Amino acid sequence: MGALNQTRVTEFVFLGLTDNWVLEILFFIPFTVTYVLTLLGNVLIVVTIVFTPRLHNPMYFFLSNLSFIDICHSSVTVPKMLEGLLLERKTISFDNCIAQLFFLHLFACAEIFLLTIMAYDRYVAICIPLHYPNVMNMKVCVQLVFALWLGGTVHSLVQTFLTIRLPYCGPNTIDSYFCDVPPVIKLACTDTYLTGILIVSNSGTISLVCFLALVTSYTVILFSLRKQSAEGRRKALSTCSAHFMVVALFFGPCIFIYTRPDTSFSIDKVVSVFYTVVTPLLNPLIYTLRNEEVKTSMKHLRQRRICS
Repeated sequence: MGALNQTRVTEFVFLGLTDNWVLEILFFIPFTVTYVLTLLGNVLIVVTIVFTPRLHNPMYFFLSNLSFIDICHSSVTVPKMLEGLLLERKTISFDNCIAQLFFLHLFACAEIFLLTIMAYDRYVAICIPLHYPNVMNMKVCVQLVFALWLGGTVHSLVQTFLTIRLPYCGPNTIDSYFCDVPPVIKLACTDTYLTGILIVSNSGTISLVCFLALVTSYTVILFSLRKQSAEGRRKALSTCSAHFMVVALFFGPCIFIYTRPDTSFSIDKVVSVFYTVVTPLLNPLIYTLRNEEVKTSMKHLRQRRICS
């Protein structure tokens, strides 16, 4: 035990996206622009919804929470990735690695639960509209958001516990640009097969079950649209298609990465970039470009600011 304590890993070294410094410089510029646009776009959505009374309803309440989560989710990994693109040796302390891992899973799981809740909200609004004011009042919405944060915290604590309980006494090189459970536990000085199964049971099952619930909700909604008027169908399809696009962009990478224990592919980094860097930017673009109400509210907010 004394030997293990003496050789216990105190920091990890990232291999990063590439070992080509020219490509790293080329990547730095678009990823920096993407991150800044992600922050500005999502902050704009939150501010617009908060300061526009007619948007104070369940759908936009959940949308503002989604934007807040996207800001947090991208901020967990992207700043460290940008720093690594400028440094020859990319390191992170053991404690900071565990903290990054914890918050990554907290915000990712919170987003998974929130997207599932948003699908349920659309189901109630479209399929049983007369009951919508009672089923999805603001008190229920606040309780659902509290529940999703609680669920995300429990999930993240489990993932973190599964990671820190393992001994790390040898290799410390992570073939990625951020700390996540699968690449970190590969460095443990013990057999991690059982831990890998537990991780899949936790992350993989949550992603897969929520995705199937979402697909079921949208399938029911599509069938129910046959009873709607042409205008009602158009409006519902516009909203639901935006929701489903976000769901597919986020759930696809999560299911791809977290439903296979102890296995890695060369494409994993590309998939990780997509859901940690690109998806948080696409969410505000999808919701604003396809939502006239949000775009109109943004224009009014800008005009009020100019007038004042």
